[in-house]
Amino acid sequence: MANSEIPTEQWAQVVEKTGGPAVYKKIPVQKPGPDEVLINVKFSGVCHTDLHAMMGDWPLDVKLPLVGGHEGAGVVVAKGELVKDIELGDHAGIKWLNGSCLACSFCMQADEPLCSHALLSGYTVDGSFQQYAIAKAAHVARIPKELDLEAVAPVLCAGITVYKGLKESGARPGQWVAIVGAGGGLGNMAIQYAKAMGLNVVAIDGGAEKGEACKALGSQAYVDFTATSDLVADVKAATPEGLGPHAVLLLAVQEKPFQQATEYVRSRGSVICIGLPAKAYLKAPVFDTVVRMITIKGSYVGNRQDTQEAIDFYARGLIKAPFKTIGLSQLQDVYEMMHENKIVGRYVVDTSK
Repeated sequence: MANSEIPTEQWAQVVEKTGGPAVYKKIPVQKPGPDEVLINVKFSGVCHTDLHAMMGDWPLDVKLPLVGGHEGAGVVVAKGELVKDIELGDHAGIKWLNGSCLACSFCMQADEPLCSHALLSGYTVDGSFQQYAIAKAAHVARIPKELDLEAVAPVLCAGITVYKGLKESGARPGQWVAIVGAGGGLGNMAIQYAKAMGLNVVAIDGGAEKGEACKALGSQAYVDFTATSDLVADVKAATPEGLGPHAVLLLAVQEKPFQQATEYVRSRGSVICIGLPAKAYLKAPVFDTVVRMITIKGSYVGNRQDTQEAIDFYARGLIKAPFKTIGLSQLQDVYEMMHENKIVGRYVVDTSK
């Protein structure tokens, strides 16, 4: 798309104050800087983080007014003069990590998400809930043109994040992993990545509908926290010898599951914290943690290599993100469903509607 064809205004969802709501309105189209690209966003996944950003739940300053979104898949329509490895017309994705300095000790060691100068899409800089969005060229996801932009959008955060968490867990093919929050957007993808990596899955969530969805995606067992009288015992019983899973991926948005995980994880197992419940804390008995040699660690978003690996799993047909598509104008409806914990899978917004 030639610069003359890029409009000066676009439709976007804008959070104007903490607590929202998101307002569907026209805003200007920005121009990319020397090391940036402008992406015509076709589709964007909706993440629970977007709700946290609007509500001001986290101890991190959020940009206001804010265009949220960080799972934006689209087409490069303009680029800065320093960008040499991306061409106009290429397909690219806007991720949570919008940019980093590329020079600090973290960036130099492939830990660019930990960069103290990181730019965060839909949080510290405007994200993908708009028709045209800017990102640093070094950090946009390279999306093969044969992939469906609508279907690949959730991989750009949900997919990358859970794939990274599974790598951080150290779980090996044939071992067991418990996925807490398995019925949500991240959890649905975590089940599939785990299966593709040769792992067995105990899915944990609430309700029969989520249980059916988890088993359809490949989980070997499902524990319904709304129906069990002893979640710890049930999770252990679902694994060989009743010893518990080798790893736990915590994708929950409440604090309680974070307190339970060390009770059922197998000795020498790992508990991987990914979900970010507002104002939540971790608590584990020191004696038990030491004598059972349990590892508790956080896993943030993936780096550039993790991104390409996660997309490659999708490109090989191993990942199919369950999603429903609605118009960008309906985004506030999704936030309300998130509030009520009524979402199974992922929602994707079509920026043309």
